[in-house]
Amino acid sequence: MTLYDLAVPTFTQMLRALSGQLDRAEAFCAERGLEPSAVIDARLAPDMFPLSAQVRFACFQAGDAVARLAGREPLEHAEVAPGFAPLKARIAETLAALEATPPQAFDGAESRAVALVMPNGIVFDMTGEQFLRDWSLAQFYFHLVTAYAVMRQAGVALGKPDYVPHALAFVRPGTFPGA
Repeated sequence: MTLYDLAVPTFTQMLRALSGQLDRAEAFCAERGLEPSAVIDARLAPDMFPLSAQVRFACFQAGDAVARLAGREPLEHAEVAPGFAPLKARIAETLAALEATPPQAFDGAESRAVALVMPNGIVFDMTGEQFLRDWSLAQFYFHLVTAYAVMRQAGVALGKPDYVPHALAFVRPGTFPGA
């Protein structure tokens, strides 16, 4: 398995799931007559970022990982306008960038030097393999799960099938409860 095979399909399927979760959150707000900000600005704890930032960070982690592993410049954190449509547009933009990256762009990515410079001046030096395994996937899933948890806490009816809808393709026929 190549880093491309691990990164791009993983980021793609999970971002599609996140987009579907945002659809459910938007419908939840509409059904209850809530302002979208009731969910978009929700957070798990006062010192945590809101849902909007969790979505933005998940997109950033996916896009930045693919850019760096393909030997391109690291991405900048770009803000997203308020609302479900801009958040879903950011996901769509990220998906388009991922899908436009050919597998051969990852040639040599395992050993490619990656330097992560943090805003506080700390620098992490890793290989591409270490970067994907030990940083990008962990950061991506942290923000993805946090976004899911924020929506759940806000009252959006989400379940495991909303988090990993792609896994349903692997259900053995006749074994799904109620089937």
